[in-house]
Amino acid sequence: MMNNALTIDVEDYYMVSAFADKVKFVEWPTYESRVERNTYMILDLLEKSGVIATFFILGWVAERHPKLVRDIYTAKHEIACHGYNHRLIYDLTPRQFREDTIKAKDILENIVGTEVKGYRAASYSIIKETLWALDVLIETGFRYDSSIFPIHHDRYGLPDAKRFAHVIERPSGSIVEIPPSTWHIYGHNIPVGGGGYLRLYPRLLTEAVIRRINTYEKEPAILYVHPWEIDIDQPRINGKWLSKLRHYINIDSTLPKLASCLSEFNFQPLINIINSKFND
Repeated sequence: MMNNALTIDVEDYYMVSAFADKVKFVEWPTYESRVERNTYMILDLLEKSGVIATFFILGWVAERHPKLVRDIYTAKHEIACHGYNHRLIYDLTPRQFREDTIKAKDILENIVGTEVKGYRAASYSIIKETLWALDVLIETGFRYDSSIFPIHHDRYGLPDAKRFAHVIERPSGSIVEIPPSTWHIYGHNIPVGGGGYLRLYPRLLTEAVIRRINTYEKEPAILYVHPWEIDIDQPRINGKWLSKLRHYINIDSTLPKLASCLSEFNFQPLINIINSKFND
């Protein structure tokens, strides 16, 4: 069986971009923290399933929960960077993005004592207007990025981007881009296998698309999930109706769907897929 990749974006329920207009960064310390509990639940599931994953961790979370980061690393999972405080790249200047990225990368590397090679932007916010962020990632030592979603969406996406792992050449050098999975049907890319899409679609449909990607396109599927997505008891935030719909829809289905995928398919960290496809 082909090896796919499971990625975990380690952030808490109140940090998401959908509620950024309701929860300001300065208010984060006032909210109940549930990220540690939820991440350990995912770690337990991965251990029982024999799966090694990639964890994209916010620097702010890592600062406050360094033991969690060390435990993830000790369990042989890949530590990767999700920025410092979940700011959208298109809301930042290049200088601000560089400072945010370096800060987060340094925090993670100081905790685990090894190089962090992977990056994923908050809410996949590397879009056409922010491709300059790839130059910053190259200059700050990242080997790969997983931020360009090849879909149409109201808040992110680059629909004409390649669907599978590839090398992007930039003025600063080159970087491997490995996008989240999509289902190409009738000329369109449909997001599948992660976040709200995992919760929205029936389990059998998600698994059928993963099999199709593996069997017919001969490529690994890239899945993603957030720790808050398995937390049915998390405090509710009264945001906009669309934000609440996206955040809470079928949240009770995440864990069983994830567990089923882990039992049906093989998974490995992103860096392993990159190393096998783009040999050092």
